Parts: sequence; C-alpha cells; structure tokens
Amino acid sequence: MAQATLPVPADEADAHGHDPHGHADTNTGVTNTKLAMWVFLSSECIFFGAFISTYLLYRGRSVKGTPTPKDVYNIPFTSVTSFILLMSSLTMVLALAAIQRGDHRRFRVWTIATALFGVTFIGGQIYEFTEFYREGLALKTSVFGSSFFVLTGLHGLHVCVGIMWLLTLWGLSMQNRLHVQDAERVEIAGLYWHFVDIVWIVIFTVIYLIP
Repeated sequence: MAQATLPVPADEADAHGHDPHGHADTNTGVTNTKLAMWVFLSSECIFFGAFISTYLLYRGRSVKGTPTPKDVYNIPFTSVTSFILLMSSLTMVLALAAIQRGDHRRFRVWTIATALFGVTFIGGQIYEFTEFYREGLALKTSVFGSSFFVLTGLHGLHVCVGIMWLLTLWGLSMQNRLHVQDAERVEIAGLYWHFVDIVWIVIFTVIYLIP
C-alpha cells in the first residue's frame, strides 16, 4: 500500500522557506529561487543573442580609413584572458563543493580566487580597449566599433556584477554568516558565473575566431 506523504509543518521550515527534508518549492524539482535564476538566465540568452546578431550584421561595415577587425585584434592576448576566465568556472565549482561539505576555509580560498580571475579578465579587457582606442577604433568611429564595444562592454559589466556577488559571499563567510544550509545561495551565484563564462565563449568565437 502506498504511504501517504504528510505535509511539512510550518515550524519545520527553515528561515528561507525551504523544506528541511529536501522537498523542492515547486513541481519542477527546484526551489523558487533557483527557478527564478534559470528564467533570468533564459532572458539573458535572448539579450546577448540580439547584440551578437547586431555585431555580425555590422562587423564588416567600417568607414574607409578606420581600423577593421584584423587591424586591431590581438588574438593571442585575448586567448590568454579568455582562458583565465574559463578557469574561474573550475574554482567556482570547487567553492560550491567546499561550502556544501562545510569547509569554510577552502570556500573562501576558491571564492576569492574566482573573483581574482574575473578581475584579471576585466583588467585585460580594459587594456585591450585602450589599445584599440590608440589604433583609432572607438565607440563612435564606425558601426563596427559601436557594436563591438557595446557587446563586449555589456559582457564586462556582467562579469563585474558577478565579481561583486562573489565578494559579497566571501565577506559573509568571513563574518561567519554563511553556513552549509546556505549552499544554494552559492549555487545560484555559480549558475550566473558559469553563464557569463559560456556567453564569453560564444562572443570570443564570433568576434575573434570567425573570419
């Protein structure tokens, strides 16, 4: 005979409204917070897709006498900074694993490492933008320049948001305000960070590798 599942009393739910026995908030098998993040990331896919399409449309439309992509791109340098950003996905996974097993010291190490990888990537992007400007490519130079700077700049802004998010989690851990039961907060931040990395793979391929 099937055993009926009794509802969880309200006083057994934790401060975040989660069932301590592992039941999800929704019929999808995930909590409301995680579901909201997936919906947000889906909308971000459409957002970046629109800007990538715009770049593909205008990348060959440089005004005569202004730099073209092959004149300014430094693929080896950008490849290094891209590799650094992708490595941050590994440290993010290690940070989540650490908090899930209650290893706060390693969580702090891997979280700050992830943030530092992100800072390094942003530093490389700023350097690259500066070099492009010296070569004569600016936001107002051509529609190609506008589409390039808007697309990569928006991605850089998303990376900066992720860095601030990670530093916030690191600060909470340093104050002993982040516990094992809060691992989902780290997981959600990880979903955002992995999304930013995946988007950059697409952007890097479209901008730097496709002739």
